Order: sequence, then structure tokens, then C-alpha cells
Amino acid sequence: MPAEVLSYFLKNNDRRIRLAFQVVLQCAPFLKGLKVSCVITVDSQSYSTLKELMDGLGIEYHKLSESGGRCLVLFYRPEELEAYLKRREVYALICEYGYAAMGLSEMLERLARRVAECAEKDLGFPHEIGAFLGYPTGDVRGFIRNGGKDSLMTGYWKVYGNVPAAKMIFNRYDRAKDCAVNEFLTGKSIREIAL
Repeated sequence: MPAEVLSYFLKNNDRRIRLAFQVVLQCAPFLKGLKVSCVITVDSQSYSTLKELMDGLGIEYHKLSESGGRCLVLFYRPEELEAYLKRREVYALICEYGYAAMGLSEMLERLARRVAECAEKDLGFPHEIGAFLGYPTGDVRGFIRNGGKDSLMTGYWKVYGNVPAAKMIFNRYDRAKDCAVNEFLTGKSIREIAL
């Protein structure tokens, strides 16, 4: 995709168009149903516009943090994310970080608190956020064990396990991004792009 196109949309004076393009660009694999959730950073001023963009899509969003005029926002389809987090290996991982016996909204509130705690200590993100983003649990555990170093491959996440499977997933994500952005450029709305 030409840099001029990216620059035009990301610098567009219309906040709604700029935000819609950002969501399509950064959340395409999620919008196309390939990911259980996604997280992006948006301008605090644009946060209120998300309601209008996401209305009627079955997609919800949760503000994980806000500072310096920016919000970290998690997008998700509630039933899908809840079912994913209940998978045995995923649930075992997040329980290690205090998410046992919670509903989805409680888990998201805890995740927001954990994001704030890590930010206060200048530690980046809480490691379990990878589970909420649908990363393979083996890769999340590998990241934790290795302190984010010595991965076998880096793409949408750091891979510590099955490289061939990760490559296939990354390729599908890339195709989803190309497809979603091209649809947006031809005039389709997020409602028309999202599955």
C-alpha cells in the first residue's frame, strides 16, 4: 500500500475518517473474524467517536488505559472472547495472573488495572495480555520465560513454538489487512468490511 495513501488517511482532518481508517488498518484480522480481539491506541479526543463507528456490529470495546492524550483500547466480540478465554490452556494461563472465577467484564477490568500497574512500574504490558489477544499460549509462555528475547520469529507476536503455523496465520492476517484496506479505499464502511 502506498505510503501516500497511509499518510493521507492518518493525517486527514476529519477525525471520524481518520479513526475509521486506523481501525480498519490496525484491526483488519479481527474485523475479518480471524482474531478474537485486537488492541490499538487512539487519540483521547477520538475515543467517543468509537461508539458511532462500532454501533450495531456486535463489537464492543474497552478502554485499558489513558495517558498523554492517548487511549489503549481493546476491541472484541463478547461471546467469542469469553469462549476463547474459557479454553483450558488459556484459562490456566490467565488464572496464574489472578483472573480465576471472573466474568468477562471483571476480567477486562482486571486487565485494565494490570496495564496501569505495569505502566506505573515502566514494565510495558502485562504478559497475559497476549492471551486476551488470542496469541498461542505456548508463545505467551515462551515470551514470559525468555523475557521477550530469543524468539524463533517475530510478526504479529513473538513466536517461540510452531513457526510454520505462525507463518500461515501471519499470511492470513496480511491478506485480511490488504482486503480490508482496499475495501475501505473503495468506499466501504466498517459495517460492510467487518464479518
